[in-house]
Amino acid sequence: MALAGYSGTSLIKKLGIQNDTKVLLLHAPDNYFELLGTILTGQLYKKKEVPGLVHLFVTSNRIFEKEMRKLTPLIAQNPDIIIWVSWYKKAAGKVTDITETTIRNYALNNNLVDIKVCAVSD
Repeated sequence: MALAGYSGTSLIKKLGIQNDTKVLLLHAPDNYFELLGTILTGQLYKKKEVPGLVHLFVTSNRIFEKEMRKLTPLIAQNPDIIIWVSWYKKAAGKVTDITETTIRNYALNNNLVDIKVCAVSD
């Protein structure tokens, strides 16, 4: 799975993951750390911690909205949390009803100012 519009900038830099960023991964692909170029040793979210960044991978609007509702308590604990939402673009040939517009509308309707989007391909 490659990120759309990849420019040569490392994925970890594009996502804004710093050495001290606590990261929560949801539904990440098996090769996520390979794509990221690092394993994030000690940076993955553990229960009772508050992440600074969430990277959510979704295949449908239903899953997206369900996961976003689950994130509500973490968002309340860290209003500066960064949420990246990734989904398969149509060229990947995977059935999905999620689009950038769907995600942005959800963010606007729920006062989430720091939600970022990234379409991915197979």
